[in-house]
Amino acid sequence: VSVEYGLFPDRPIPACYEDSWAALNWVASHAGGNGPEPWLNDHADFGRVFIGGGSAGGNIAHTLAFQVGSIGLPRVKLVGVIMVHPFFGGTSPEEDEMWLYMCPTNGGLQDPRLKPPAEDLARLGCERVLIFVAEKDFLKPVAMNYYEDLKKSGWKGTVELVETHGEGHSFYFDNLKCEKAVELINKFVSFITQL
Repeated sequence: VSVEYGLFPDRPIPACYEDSWAALNWVASHAGGNGPEPWLNDHADFGRVFIGGGSAGGNIAHTLAFQVGSIGLPRVKLVGVIMVHPFFGGTSPEEDEMWLYMCPTNGGLQDPRLKPPAEDLARLGCERVLIFVAEKDFLKPVAMNYYEDLKKSGWKGTVELVETHGEGHSFYFDNLKCEKAVELINKFVSFITQL
């Protein structure tokens, strides 16, 4: 299921998180086989659910996994989270100012959605996490910090980091058929299909 969420400035933060949580719950409503979408009722495996996203979507995927770990998602097993070039704040005060502009009433620079505390990482409601970074991505240092913090958090799952050399943030949007984009997609697929 591909989800669109409300974007700033039309729908200020936390709309993107609320929209995504509502979408995940809508998907979960099919777990009993009687949801409004017949295809999900007939074909979805609610014992193997994955959440993924790129850039801000990677941040949202983390936040959803934290919510699943904190409050649960009945009849659904969240197996993994995939974050492609995730956004967890900037690497400078100037970059973090954008967060304050987009959500001035949401906890400031210490908002756990922007900079997840280590104790929150330990409560991710999944078994596996795959993080993609790009060598020339200005957000790479923040994603690397997230990766290291997750490993040290006491979380019981496994985390894997994949770096694409010579590329910048969300490079795959420019050419989904380039060799490095295909490698990223293939790794994405193998993460989901591994048992």
